[in-house]
Amino acid sequence: MDKKIFISVIGESHASPEIAKLAEEVGVEIAKAGAVLICGGLKGVMEHAAKGVKSRNGTTIGILPGSRREEANPYIDYPIVTGIGYARNKLVVKTGHAVIALGGNYGTLSEVAFALGYEIPIVGLNTWQIIHHDGQKDTKIHRVKTAKEAVELAMKLAKEARPIEMKHEFET
Repeated sequence: MDKKIFISVIGESHASPEIAKLAEEVGVEIAKAGAVLICGGLKGVMEHAAKGVKSRNGTTIGILPGSRREEANPYIDYPIVTGIGYARNKLVVKTGHAVIALGGNYGTLSEVAFALGYEIPIVGLNTWQIIHHDGQKDTKIHRVKTAKEAVELAMKLAKEARPIEMKHEFET
């Protein structure tokens, strides 16, 4: 799997029908691209993205907050139990070569912040927008309008970033 691109998909655990549909479309596109889905392994965006990947016989990895594999949604191939609660958000982000954010609440916002801090490429689809203290929008979240655009850009950015993926650690 070390030659595969890993795409982390982050988003709300109680997804609206619109976001759920987008997440499933993102999953389909990830599988079509030959990438591996990394997610938090639970419900909402995570489950819908994994469902999309599995509909195309792709591979899914769920990094779970709890200590039981059975907590994973039914579309997760490899459940990784952590027992560390939401601290696992850092692992979800760090495991991906790129991140796609869909919708989201505060857990998603923390993952967006980790991706920005670690300089992991991040693509946003109907998600958070960061405004700096000087009123300027953060341009490091690459905003797109469709699932296909999100995955195409995430794959491109991941391939560009991969040789330097371990260049430094984000200080927290």
